[in-house]
Amino acid sequence: MVQKTAISEPASNIDKAMHQIQRAQATLDQDFPITFRAFLERVVQQPDTMIRNVFQYFHDMVKAYVGTGVDEYPDDPESIKYVDYDCTRLFVEDSDHPFLPDRLFANRFVKQVESMRQGAQQNKIYIFDGPHGCGKSTFLNNLLTKFEAYANTEEGTRFETIWRIDTSALGGPAVSDETFSILERLFQLQKESQQDQYDRIKSRMLRRRSDQYIDIPCPSHDNPLLLVPKAQRRAFFDDLFKNDAFKYALFTHKDYEWVFSDQPCTICSSLFDILQRRFKDPLRVFDMLWARPYHFNRRLGNGINVFNPGDSPQKQSVLTNEMLQSRINRLFGDSNQVQYLYSRYAKSNNGLYALMDIKSHNIERLIELHNIISEGVHKVQDIEENVNSLFMALMNPEDKKNIQNIQSFSDRIAYINISYVLDHNTEVDIYRNIFGRHIDNAFLPRVLHNFSRIIISSRLSLRSEALLEWIGEPEKYSRYCDKNLQLLKMEIYTGYIPTWLSEEDRKRLTAKRRRRIIAEAENEGKHGISGRDSIKIFGEFYTTYAKDGELIDMSTLCKFFRSRKDLRASIPDGFLDSLLHMYDYAVLQEVKEALYYYNEDQIAVEIQNYIFAVNFEPGSVERCPYTGEKIEITEEYLGHFERRILGSGASRAERHALRKDVQKEYATQTLPLEVPSHVKDLRQTTLFAKLNERYIYNIKEKVLDPFLENENFRRAIKDFGEEDFKTYDRRIRGDVTYLMKNLTAKFGYTPQGAKAVCIYVIDNDLARVYMGP
Repeated sequence: MVQKTAISEPASNIDKAMHQIQRAQATLDQDFPITFRAFLERVVQQPDTMIRNVFQYFHDMVKAYVGTGVDEYPDDPESIKYVDYDCTRLFVEDSDHPFLPDRLFANRFVKQVESMRQGAQQNKIYIFDGPHGCGKSTFLNNLLTKFEAYANTEEGTRFETIWRIDTSALGGPAVSDETFSILERLFQLQKESQQDQYDRIKSRMLRRRSDQYIDIPCPSHDNPLLLVPKAQRRAFFDDLFKNDAFKYALFTHKDYEWVFSDQPCTICSSLFDILQRRFKDPLRVFDMLWARPYHFNRRLGNGINVFNPGDSPQKQSVLTNEMLQSRINRLFGDSNQVQYLYSRYAKSNNGLYALMDIKSHNIERLIELHNIISEGVHKVQDIEENVNSLFMALMNPEDKKNIQNIQSFSDRIAYINISYVLDHNTEVDIYRNIFGRHIDNAFLPRVLHNFSRIIISSRLSLRSEALLEWIGEPEKYSRYCDKNLQLLKMEIYTGYIPTWLSEEDRKRLTAKRRRRIIAEAENEGKHGISGRDSIKIFGEFYTTYAKDGELIDMSTLCKFFRSRKDLRASIPDGFLDSLLHMYDYAVLQEVKEALYYYNEDQIAVEIQNYIFAVNFEPGSVERCPYTGEKIEITEEYLGHFERRILGSGASRAERHALRKDVQKEYATQTLPLEVPSHVKDLRQTTLFAKLNERYIYNIKEKVLDPFLENENFRRAIKDFGEEDFKTYDRRIRGDVTYLMKNLTAKFGYTPQGAKAVCIYVIDNDLARVYMGP
């Protein structure tokens, strides 16, 4: 009887580990070449992914990682689609050095990528232009990493041409004894040939002497579909695809023009022609045309070729495979029929060619690209080589002089601005990435973001023509904003429209004005405190002031920047005072929001009654179909509601303008487009949402009034969480507990921070400071 031997735990683990390698190898085995017919089956099943050039692929890669983005104001008729793109998967995940783009750059980058997909990509080199320390190199390296990773996934797989020539069909073996003998003597005669090179080639030839097939890869990585003769392609695809949305796009959209206009590389064309002449049957030729996945490997220069300024130019401009050329010559009996010659550009054809900074040797490389970008063709000895690559480069401002004298090159360059961060949310994310997310615990809410606002103020222009044309006199917002309107611009750059703007100015923020404001960012972020310096400054500040049991507040922040002469020079005059004013307003709104009780159902009734009532003349009595209430419509009734929306100081003209606007939107938008005839509720409409927001906002303005004169309220806040808190009456305890609970739940305050900010609001009498117009 055979005894079973127990498998030890280490042996079991070894087996599991080795099976993991086996499973990985099984996945790799799926990447073997497939016949042209099998390739066409995949094309029919997945035409969107199988028929892509590098520009379409690049677009799909970016959109796969970034998504569609979020528009915080989707129903805004003046929206310019300045959306919040989450670039984490593209630039942060699995990166040794994450790149965090601000909202401006993310929108700029995605728009450029979308234009590539739409066919506006030809004959261009994309240069990312920005100052030192803005993260250009990190951006491009992370982009290339994801470009390579996506190409080697199932979703990102593209196929390239490989010929599998059946030597028996052409009447002979791939390598004869005579050929081997001749080649052996030739290699022995080469003075520069090393012994190990000779031995390696000899052993390889000995192994392959009896091979029935010769594999000839396309060095330009062409899509196998390009081997379908140009004159027959439209008829070919018409028969291949059924009449559907993709077929319509293929035949009509500009981004698919390449399918009908591009030619295969000269090597593949030569092979196709000579096989056609031999067989007199194109189907037999296509039997030897195979396809394999196009694998990208930056380190090998396959699909991705990256050059640093210090990389010396390659001495060998013409590349070949001497052994493969010899076998081709023997196979076809003529060394001139198929010349297996190509350049280094072929290795990244249908891929990405990048220059890291335009200086030193990269100036020469850029100049060499001029004719290639213009014509899409490169000369390799007597052979024309097609080059359809995505060309990218990085450039510092002072390096522009290196190409300014090449006038014909200017229209071939698409500059994409990559500046210092101008979005305070992104600036804070950079600090969190460097120092850890725990840094938030050392600050009162909003203070950390105000640190980033101070840094960004040094990067913005002092005068904004777009904002001045829109706002007119900045002084009217002196309680919320600085005289240069930089704080307002920062909010708009983050995609947020401040609530402290007047109703009139909110209406005046048209799409045209928004585009003008966003466009000003193209000339900002090129000076001021750099990205590297801001990290250093924050590190000094955090190390000095972050202490256990104490939270960094605005007074500490302002003290730090006022005490540093080197930093004061970079910050606009009066900016710190204005930032403090905006902070005061913001925390006041938070305290009001936290303290405010409101009956949503009653507010909804009042708003729906008003929307219905404005459609009738004063003096009428009507029953509202949305609430069932009978309304006596008088000037006093309408005015009372309008003052709740606009504020107690609203003039008669302002009230009548609101009335007119509500009536117009109700008649032209709400009734015909948003409310089905059988629905008797307006709460899901855009008009209701706008009125509800303004209604609640104005009610909150008065919420602190009952507590301002009550000294017990202040003391109760100070004693919250202590034993003495129990000595206050039930009403005050309830109000203070409700206030603290909301500040921590809604706005992220700690109990200590909630108490501190409430005392700050009361002691500085902020409710009266920001009362009224």
